[in-house]
Amino acid sequence: MSRYIGATKKLMKRFNLLPEVQVVESRRGRGHQHRAKRKTEYGIRLEEKQKLKFIYGVQEKQFRRYFEKAQKTTENTGNVLLATLETRLDNTIYRLGFAPNRASARQLVNHGHVLVNGKKVDIPSYVVSVNDEITLKEKARNLPLVVQSVEENKAEHVPSWLKREGPIGKMVNKPSEDELRQDVDVQLIIEYYSR
Repeated sequence: MSRYIGATKKLMKRFNLLPEVQVVESRRGRGHQHRAKRKTEYGIRLEEKQKLKFIYGVQEKQFRRYFEKAQKTTENTGNVLLATLETRLDNTIYRLGFAPNRASARQLVNHGHVLVNGKKVDIPSYVVSVNDEITLKEKARNLPLVVQSVEENKAEHVPSWLKREGPIGKMVNKPSEDELRQDVDVQLIIEYYSR
């Protein structure tokens, strides 16, 4: 399975995901006019899909499966898609504040440091259900990366659909519509797959 291992800042800049402080004007644009290419309708939709895939670290085949599953429900396709991505185990670990980013959270899961309802789960794409209890193993709690991340991310900063007490987290309910990502236009992704 291929995973993107290139320069992440380059993609973050392309998708406008960098904090405002880090965005620096390029040198090439100062001396002479640099003409940006106009994007086609298809290009705009494709980029929005690529952006969402990049944010959650999901490959095309899996992303398409999530979309098709969301499309079969009677609820809003975009909200179901985003909720599914949010409730993946690697993202839930990140949201609970056990890891500084999704890639680190994914690695914690892959290396078997995570227990769901007392059982070891090493599949990052595992979808967490309501009332599932997520715990870090004793060895993982002492990892410098985890210790630093837990100190920086206080329990108050955890989203309302999750609850954290020390090294134990719990999904209390599904993420509501206003708690989902607002910086992604899901309608463009639906249009991309509906063409």
